[in-house]
Amino acid sequence: MVKASSNDILAILRKFELANDENVPRQIEQVSYNHPNPKNTLASFRFNKRQFYILFDETAEDDINYVEGQIRTDKQDVIGDVLENPNDHLTTYALPFKGKEVYLYLVKSDKKRLDAELAARYPETSRSTWQKYIKEGYVQVNGAVQKSPKYDITELDNIAVTIPASTDYSEQSLPILYIDDNVVVINKPVGVLTHAKGALNDEFTVAEFFRQYTTYHLDSNRPGIIHRLDRDTSGVMIGARNEATATLLQKQFADRKTKKTYVAIVTGEPKIGEAKIDLPIGRNPAKPSTFRVDAKGKPAVTNYTVLAERNNTSLVKLSPHTGRTHQLRVHMAYLNTPILGDRVYGKAADRLYLHAYSLEITIPDSDRRIFTAPVPDDFVRLFPESKEIQ
Repeated sequence: MVKASSNDILAILRKFELANDENVPRQIEQVSYNHPNPKNTLASFRFNKRQFYILFDETAEDDINYVEGQIRTDKQDVIGDVLENPNDHLTTYALPFKGKEVYLYLVKSDKKRLDAELAARYPETSRSTWQKYIKEGYVQVNGAVQKSPKYDITELDNIAVTIPASTDYSEQSLPILYIDDNVVVINKPVGVLTHAKGALNDEFTVAEFFRQYTTYHLDSNRPGIIHRLDRDTSGVMIGARNEATATLLQKQFADRKTKKTYVAIVTGEPKIGEAKIDLPIGRNPAKPSTFRVDAKGKPAVTNYTVLAERNNTSLVKLSPHTGRTHQLRVHMAYLNTPILGDRVYGKAADRLYLHAYSLEITIPDSDRRIFTAPVPDDFVRLFPESKEIQ
């Protein structure tokens, strides 16, 4: 029987050109031995964060299948390679050492990140979503909760996923302005999200309301969604009930063939009663979730008309010709007349006084249509004349 020391193992690694004179025996770690049969010895160890086996066997006769079979007596599912003897001009594996023949086996790591393994096992769910589930504590490995997406696992590890059931919103509703076989048009209230922001966002959204009326993108968190309104903005939204309609509506938004009219109450009084704002908008690098007027930004055009003025506030009609994120809010703030209640670009109030009043668009099997959402009572309370907007 062979009992190789750490010095012997290091010497063998040097012969295989995997170690040099700078390496020392203490770098040979976790050494263990067993005897697959009475005529050989199998040593297992780690070196430079890699797992190896050395088989001392005079009967192997360079038979790779035999060598691998002996190694699998220690670990049945091991994956790796028997390394060639670099000192022989022929392709051989046995290396003479102190009158014995040795075979060196390098174990290939079969470990994977937990998030990557879950994404591979369940491809219908994205890796980023699995990362969120893991961090929230919904995943166990071998009975223990693991909150790190980077946690190393193998295919043999027992992974259990316990994701809480989604809330049933089928009983909740939104005001429907119009519905037919192809579209559903609603008056979105303040405070309702257009669609969920991520896998773990569990709240009622426009998309969840559309889900019962559409076959478009049912496998996503955006069923029926064609365009969006900010959470704090109320007003007209149109949803597609099938894919063909979605394509038709999306093209109109992309080609700027829709006509959108908003009503807003702004703080202060614009210097000009009616004007076109043609100022590009870009993301604010200091606050990446916000936007600003930026010469290097994307083109953004808004027409506005002042309808009434009272108590250092103004009722305005806004017609965007482009659809940049936060466009109306950024443009009005740039004029030093931020929209009342704009917590980002102005000052907070009881609500954001921005309402998507009308949407002109062509729908299937119909001529051009204009859908209108009545001006909210909050607006009428401050400006009674807003009831008469055309």
